Amino acid sequence: MKEEKKLAVVNKKPLKARIFQYRWFYVMFLPVLIFILLFNYLPMIGYRYAFYEYKSALSIKWVGLDNFVRLLSTEAFWSAFINTLQLSIVKLLLNTGMAVIISLLLNEIKNLTFKKVTQTIIYLPHFMSWVVTASVFALILSISESGLVNNLLLNLGLINDGEQIYFLGTKATWRLSYYIINIWKDTGWGTILFLATLSGINPEIYEAATIDGASRFSSMRYITLPALSNTIITVLILNLAKIMNLFESVFVLINDNVINVAQVLQTYTYDITFAAAPDFGFSTAVGLFRSLVACVLVLGCNYASKKVRNRGIV
Repeated sequence: MKEEKKLAVVNKKPLKARIFQYRWFYVMFLPVLIFILLFNYLPMIGYRYAFYEYKSALSIKWVGLDNFVRLLSTEAFWSAFINTLQLSIVKLLLNTGMAVIISLLLNEIKNLTFKKVTQTIIYLPHFMSWVVTASVFALILSISESGLVNNLLLNLGLINDGEQIYFLGTKATWRLSYYIINIWKDTGWGTILFLATLSGINPEIYEAATIDGASRFSSMRYITLPALSNTIITVLILNLAKIMNLFESVFVLINDNVINVAQVLQTYTYDITFAAAPDFGFSTAVGLFRSLVACVLVLGCNYASKKVRNRGIV
């Protein structure tokens, strides 16, 4: 009650008096505010160039919505847009699914030391940069003598000499390779949230199930998975808002041979921005369109989060 009365007294004070009373809190917050304004909001002024024909600093002309009309009639843009959705959604589902499976397997390990060592090994790939990861898998999947996968296929007699598969340079195999690399790199880190949920399940429930004659598989099916279901849905909802941010993992693995199946919106924007004859107005229009779609996704995920978790993400 005393705290409520103090709060009521403070709220009755004029705004200037309240600001002065908490002035040192505002001073502490000031560097963060300046950082956000400089690096998050000030660059948004550049979005005005989406409505200009801007090919050089000496050639800037207002064109209204012409860039967006051109954008929506460009086949390469729609290809990149569809690729972004397909790669992001499939990657999200695979990574989440594998994270759940690995979490369940780790949860079944009774030896604490072995469990911690296994967890650490699984987490380590997350801390490798995408440049290093791409270089490592380029060697593993290459068609040269150092290509581990092709040499293994040769030794097993699954392919003949001269029939090596260029996994990262063939349209039919690039996406599968991309998904496997992403699973290897990010799944371990994704298990943290699920393991935290599993650790919160009351052990007495498992003991009761064992007394009733339930097997380990039945306990996993009827106790563990239902307990994880809300977390799984939450993770999917929160990550769905970020599906338009796909760039680095694709950028380091893409090449001209697979451009049709690998090009995403951010790499498409990068290419037209740094082309021999750049069109900054058009590339800004692509970026603005991507941001608008991302905003719609965030609002949609926020609505879904309120329905599932009774609280939003923003």
